[in-house]
Amino acid sequence: MGIIKARQLVHEYIRRDEEGNVESISTALDHVDLDVEAGDFIAILGHNGSGKSTLAKHINALLLPSEGSLWVDGRDVTKEENTFAVRQTAGMVFQNPDNQIIASVVEEDVGFGPENIGVPTDEIWKRVEESLGAVGMLSYRHHSPNKLSGGQKQRVAIAGVMAMEPKCIVLDEPTAMLDPNGRKEVIRTAHELNRKKGVTIILITHYMEEVVDADKVIVMDQGKVVMQGTPREVFSQVGKLKEYRLDVPQVTILADLLRQSGIDVPVGVLHRQELVDAILRVAQIGE
Repeated sequence: MGIIKARQLVHEYIRRDEEGNVESISTALDHVDLDVEAGDFIAILGHNGSGKSTLAKHINALLLPSEGSLWVDGRDVTKEENTFAVRQTAGMVFQNPDNQIIASVVEEDVGFGPENIGVPTDEIWKRVEESLGAVGMLSYRHHSPNKLSGGQKQRVAIAGVMAMEPKCIVLDEPTAMLDPNGRKEVIRTAHELNRKKGVTIILITHYMEEVVDADKVIVMDQGKVVMQGTPREVFSQVGKLKEYRLDVPQVTILADLLRQSGIDVPVGVLHRQELVDAILRVAQIGE
């Protein structure tokens, strides 16, 4: 069984008046099916309001389904006795690292989670060292988080989740508040955790360039899964992505325009060097 499995998952936000009467119901998740295997790197894309963050909160049991079912590592999230285990299995990293960092020293912040769940002191410090090393922040262990850059703070937040030793980390738009360098740091860290530690990564974002190296891309719109496949399969459908108000990596757009003008470049180009190589091949053939 996969680490995450959703079947016909529905979530409705219900607004009530002061007397408790229902004023409105909005459907944030509309019969979503999802399968994630252990060790996958999954990217979930969607415009604002598409339901992607609502889905993330279900994986961590911050929200519960209105209908349908969701299992995390074989555990039914709707059963209260599973909540703690689900949250240990699937750690969450949010948009704003300042909301997750609570201590005045980096190493104390990373050790806070394990201490909270009763991990022995020696084991805590071992986890702190390993987690900070994994995100490239070990040399900052005695620093104040307040003096770090946005990207560094987010890496500390990821280390804090890692120290809990989850099998899966859900990154809910973790780069939304960062500059381009900070964004690259965080995405590189996520890929390294996935490759070297085998941590399942679910990256929720609206930055197309961040998902080109994922194993699988899922596109959501109005609470539904509307596209899924490898990055190449999804990004080869430029027109369809634009229908869902999503941008496409610039190199993919350029390749698409060149192909429309009659130049023989592949469908679904994702990387700059890939396009350069394709153009050089065409130029050599034409000589």
